[in-house]
Amino acid sequence: MSDDATNALEQVLDEIDFNADGLIPAIAQQHDTGEVLMLAWMNRDAVTETLGTGDVHYFSRSRGELWRKGQSSGQTQKLVELRLDCDGDTLLLLVDQKGVACHTGRRNCFFRAPRAGKLETIAEVEIDPKELYPG
Repeated sequence: MSDDATNALEQVLDEIDFNADGLIPAIAQQHDTGEVLMLAWMNRDAVTETLGTGDVHYFSRSRGELWRKGQSSGQTQKLVELRLDCDGDTLLLLVDQKGVACHTGRRNCFFRAPRAGKLETIAEVEIDPKELYPG
């Protein structure tokens, strides 16, 4: 990476208000339809890898490690644009999602809604999770 690119990346990272755990929430949105796909967490390394490679990376709080979206499932996200909110404490990732975004096999993670006094599933499984995560 050139010095100019390194300096530009550092300027971006300095504007991000990571929480006490070194994380920031990141909302993934399909760039061309506006569909909200998921919310995950990023740390400094995830932002750096995402901006550097164009492949969206997140930080798994449960596993305590960096992961590239789709590394297990093949359901990848390519970064179109990263945006920082007004307070610097939330990221919006405009992405090109290939396949489903949710580990349940649905297009997005927001598939339940209260309807008629109960929580209903409003989106069906598109890919069996056993196919996404064999073994």
